[in-house]
Parts: sequence; C-alpha cells; structure tokens
Amino acid sequence: MAPAGDREGYWGPTTSTLDWCEENYTVTWYIAEFWNTLLDELPMIYSCCIFVYCMFECFKTKNSVNYHLLFTLVLFSLIVTTVYLRVKEPVFHQVMYGMLVFTLVVRSIYIVTWVYPWLRGLGYTSLGVFLLGFLLWNIDNIFCDSLRNFRKKVPPIIAVTTQFHAWWHILTGLGSYLHILFSLYTRTLYLRYRPKVKFLFGIWPVILFEPLRKQ
Repeated sequence: MAPAGDREGYWGPTTSTLDWCEENYTVTWYIAEFWNTLLDELPMIYSCCIFVYCMFECFKTKNSVNYHLLFTLVLFSLIVTTVYLRVKEPVFHQVMYGMLVFTLVVRSIYIVTWVYPWLRGLGYTSLGVFLLGFLLWNIDNIFCDSLRNFRKKVPPIIAVTTQFHAWWHILTGLGSYLHILFSLYTRTLYLRYRPKVKFLFGIWPVILFEPLRKQ
C-alpha cells in the first residue's frame, strides 16, 4: 500500500478504502492515481461470478437456465457487497475474490484434463497471464517504498513501467479475455459447432465458428 505523505489534489484528501503504491496527483492535479483509474474491488466480484456461471453451464443444452446457481451467485454478490460497504476491509474482499478465482481454476483444470485436453494451451495461457498480474500486484504492495525510491532516480519513461498495479489491471484484463475465449470455445464445441482460434493481424486472438454441416 502507499505510504503517507502524498500531496493533496483537486478532490481533497484520500477517502478510498485502498490507496495503491502509485504516487497521488503526480501526473495531474485532477487524477489521484493516473495509471490506475479503472474500476476496482466490487466489479471484480460481479464479473467473476459471471465467469463462474458460464464455466459451470458450458455443458448444458441450449436455452437452459440454472436458477439455483444463478440465485447462489447473486446472493453471494449481494452479501459481499453489503458486508464490504459496511466494514470496508480489503482483506475480506480479497478472500471472497480469491474463492471465486479458485473455483474458476479448479473448473478449468477439470475441463482441460478430463473433457477437452487439446484446450490446455488456451486454458493455461489465460491462467498464466492472470497469475503474472497477481505476482506484480503483490510486488507492488510489498516493495512499495523501494519502488517509489527507484522511480525518483530514473527517467519518467522508465519509472512508468514500474507501476505494477497498472500492469495488474492490464494482465488480469488480458487473462480474463483469454478465459472468455476458453469458455466460448468449450461451449460452442459442446453445441457441435466448429470453433477455431484466429489471430487478428497475427496478434490478437478471437474465436470464429460455424454450425456443424448437415449430413
């Protein structure tokens, strides 16, 4: 977490439940953490619940709704939201988010081990990218003082590359996107489509699929 001593900006003293390692108001007087302006915390819970639902419903028939699972995930989200807004304890949020991620990892490993082994590359790549972001997030938290001192000694173009919480957003976003592709591939394959991973401009992966040809 960020040490005390950040300067005050246009919006006044910091009131957020979390203040990351990035120096506040150093880039502009109007944005406290210029490189970390994405939504945090509760949206992570909501999006992860959607992923969990998709992964556990990927082997169901078309137009089916698992109301029990849907109710459980909505209730979980409401409980986490209510408790977190009351106690504002970051560790509680991190444990709840970790539970959802662990559920996704176990389900994904089951699929690439027992159902579609040829999807290991995509599944493990999405997991690896996410874990790299998680590693940088922890480095940012644990070595915040050292990172801040380092950024004072190097040119800004180098200093910005050490904003590891911003890299956490980028890498977890990419990992989540790859996991969505993994979920889509699994679902469309089960529905007897013919999914294929293509790379736009040779870089960006997308899923293309066609209906199974009629005999």
